[in-house]
This record gives sequence, C-alpha cells and structure tokens, in this order.
Amino acid sequence: TKGGWITGFGPVILLPTATEEAFKSKQWGLGPTVVGLRQHDGWTYGGLVNQVWGLNNPDDRAQVNNTFLQPFLSYTTPTAVTYSLNTESTYNWTAEQWTVPINASVSKLVSLGNQKVSFQFGARYYADAPEGGPDWGLRFTTTFLFPK
Repeated sequence: TKGGWITGFGPVILLPTATEEAFKSKQWGLGPTVVGLRQHDGWTYGGLVNQVWGLNNPDDRAQVNNTFLQPFLSYTTPTAVTYSLNTESTYNWTAEQWTVPINASVSKLVSLGNQKVSFQFGARYYADAPEGGPDWGLRFTTTFLFPK
C-alpha cells in the first residue's frame, strides 16, 4: 500500500474453454493486469485494467486484442449492506468496438449458522455494445466467505 492505496499487478490468461461454438475464441491469450483501490469510511473505489493478446490465430476467428476497464465505487453501511456502481467495459481493438455495461447493485452480508454469505442483486445497462448485442441485463450472485 502507498498513501492508503492497495495496488496489484499480475497476468491475465485467456483459456479457450467455451462449450458453444459461436462463443469460442479458439485462442490462448496473455497480458498484464493492474488494480488499484482505496477503502475508508465505508467507501471502496478504484479500478482494474487489463490487456489480452491472442497467442495463436485460428483461421476462422479474429485475433484477440482486448482491453478491459473496470472503474468501481461502492459504499458499505454499518449493517453490511453494500451499494455498488461500476462498469466492465471492453474495447476490441480488432473490431474497433466498445462494449460498455454499467452495473448498479446492492448486496447484503448475512450469517447462515457459522457461514458468512453475501447475496447480491444488480441491474446492467449497456451504454454501448456490438450490433445485435444486449441492451440490459440482471445479475444475482451468492458468495460464500471463508475469513481467517
């Protein structure tokens, strides 16, 4: 940490694991990731950025060359309710196309016996997407926490 900021750097790895032919990139990919965030008085804010370059180039797919940007802002109340706003934007350099979903969510941390669990519900609006892409979406997540 420096000046209250938590930072990190490491690799991002793309694995060609899609099960549906239309969604397969058929490529392995690799690139750098950097994250920075700050937490104080219930607030968390910062961003995550990575770049993925395809390592192989299948004949029937475009070369992977994507930048991912995720600025985020959240506030956690004393009763463990968290309100969040972020975007998970991707720029496809090959197609020269942005995908820009804006996400708003609320989550609650609860105890189920001795197990801590976070339940989250969110809505997503696409400010920009490829032609034929989505306009909106919903997200529900359940996260089991195992603190030390």
